Amino acid sequence: MHVKECAGWLWRASKGIHGSVSWSALAGIVNVTVSLTFIYVCKHLIDIVTGHSDDELSVYVGLMFGCIAMQMLLSVVKGRLESRLEIRFRNRLRDKLFAHLMSTQWTGRDSLHTGDMLNRLEEDVMTVSDAVCRTVSSVIVTLFRLAGAMFILSSLDVRLACVLFFIMPLALLFSKSYMRRMRRLTRDIRSTDSRVQSLLQEHLQHRILIRTLEYTDRATGMLGRLQGDLQRLFDRRTDFSIFSRLMVRIGFAVGYATAFLWGIYGLRDGTVTFGMMAAFLQLVSQIQNPIVELSRKIPSFIRVFTSTERLAELTDMPLEQQGESQRLDGEIGVRFADVTFRYPEGKRDVLAGFSHDFMPGSLTAIVGETGAGKSTMMRLMLALLLPGKGKVTFYNGSREITASPLTRCNVSYVPQGNTLLSGTIRDNLLMGNPDATDEELKAALHTAVADFVFSLPEGLDTRCGEQGSGISEGQAQRIAIARGLLRPGGVVLLDEPTSSLDGETERLLMERLAGQVHGKTLILITHREAMAQLCTEVVRIGKP
Repeated sequence: MHVKECAGWLWRASKGIHGSVSWSALAGIVNVTVSLTFIYVCKHLIDIVTGHSDDELSVYVGLMFGCIAMQMLLSVVKGRLESRLEIRFRNRLRDKLFAHLMSTQWTGRDSLHTGDMLNRLEEDVMTVSDAVCRTVSSVIVTLFRLAGAMFILSSLDVRLACVLFFIMPLALLFSKSYMRRMRRLTRDIRSTDSRVQSLLQEHLQHRILIRTLEYTDRATGMLGRLQGDLQRLFDRRTDFSIFSRLMVRIGFAVGYATAFLWGIYGLRDGTVTFGMMAAFLQLVSQIQNPIVELSRKIPSFIRVFTSTERLAELTDMPLEQQGESQRLDGEIGVRFADVTFRYPEGKRDVLAGFSHDFMPGSLTAIVGETGAGKSTMMRLMLALLLPGKGKVTFYNGSREITASPLTRCNVSYVPQGNTLLSGTIRDNLLMGNPDATDEELKAALHTAVADFVFSLPEGLDTRCGEQGSGISEGQAQRIAIARGLLRPGGVVLLDEPTSSLDGETERLLMERLAGQVHGKTLILITHREAMAQLCTEVVRIGKP
């Protein structure tokens, strides 16, 4: 992205807080005005006591203390305003990005690692929010301070103002080569940092597997190599920044020495008063400090532009179809009509001309070898994937609609394996139906052969750890089935629902699903023939 594009993205992302940022900048400008007034008051005080002015001493003493009090008050106001604004904007931006990511299209393979996404939602959002809520107003205030100090110095001695201005190494600060190199290094640092977070997240999540495979040392070595790369990139950027700041400081030292000697010789020649001498030295600081601040802001702005690019990559990810849910009443069927599908990077069709009608109220088993397209069929029903040819439709006695993200309200999906989230069993069940009563939760658990929940010490309020840790795979699987049965949708999709169950529990589950789940169309994937025989219909598919 070009700088203009980054600025445009930031402007759109910060819509709604522009007024608050302006108030923060205004508070800073007033504070600068008071600080410059303080310099003028101090000059007059010195001139009064040295006999170069006849003004009233007590008046200027009062003004001096007034300026001090006003600066302290304005600093507190500006700091509080910026802090509240930053956390509000950060939360809003993260909410917006999170909602976008949760609604993006899925093609069968995620383009970004979840660790990378988390790194962007944390580090890059923090960088951008700090820039919008603090850096922008700080730059405005700094430029105002620089202009004000130069104006006052010019009114005292225009020749000294010109000398100081041209001594400052502005060419170095704003050179294209400096910006280009810093931006490249910052981009590499952010990418490497994302890789570090991705490795940490994935290996911590699967630490039991890593430990049992005796892969811990290798994992630690991978982390060490990545962190070594990150440190080298930081060192290169730091060395370059130190060199640049050194050049700036040399220029500032020359500028300060020039102002000091200018005042010394002026005092000797009688062209400069003691008050003017004090004002010179204070104004040099007022001129140099803003330029130092601006020089420090250059790396900050480069980091902001890099973070903006990374966040823009998230918002550029295409969304699923958005709109009002299309719900069908009564018993619902699902019809595949000559459906062909191939994954974007695949070399063959996973489904080729597949047609079948899953009748309303039926209990159907989908059987096939690995890679035959069983899970793909469910993803097509859920509209996570869209067919390349043909059509998937939902229908009842009076209406037929094409499968899309808007028809997902008619479907309840139970994925294979342990899909519980951290929280209580009740929390997990209520994801299926937030308004479900305890009686409905109990009925769903019974149908899913998960009555064991009520024998646990805390019952429904028993806590599950990450990925359902604390309960067995089979128990987690049955709770997930109960969660799916609680959804009001008329179609229930079960992907290998008994993979972690013993034969007796599997038989009992199928009996209860067939006998107690009324008005729903059940479609399940299985590789067990015994389970398939318990269904009213079996669909067998093979590789095209």
